[in-house]
Amino acid sequence: MVKYAQNELFSITDFTKQIGSVVSSIKEHSLEKIGILKNNKLEAVVISTDEYERLKELEEMFELAEHTQIYNMIQQRKETPLSEYISMQDMAKKFNIDIEKI
Repeated sequence: MVKYAQNELFSITDFTKQIGSVVSSIKEHSLEKIGILKNNKLEAVVISTDEYERLKELEEMFELAEHTQIYNMIQQRKETPLSEYISMQDMAKKFNIDIEKI
């Protein structure tokens, strides 16, 4: 869970009153993030565009890595001889799954 310093948390009312200075603080990196509270519950987070773009790039890198891993697994499975395959019925028995209920 992300932790927030006291000066990083704003009620919606305070945030709307101070939006100009808050956005400037984020842009200038004097504040990393702002948590916006509604009824004392965190509802939204404001971050700089630089940080948002960095996070999106990381997300894309993780997705690419995951897709690459899946592709590599598929390629490895293509090399598995048919004699090593396990039937669905045998797998269902092994895990006590009733195929009729699926």
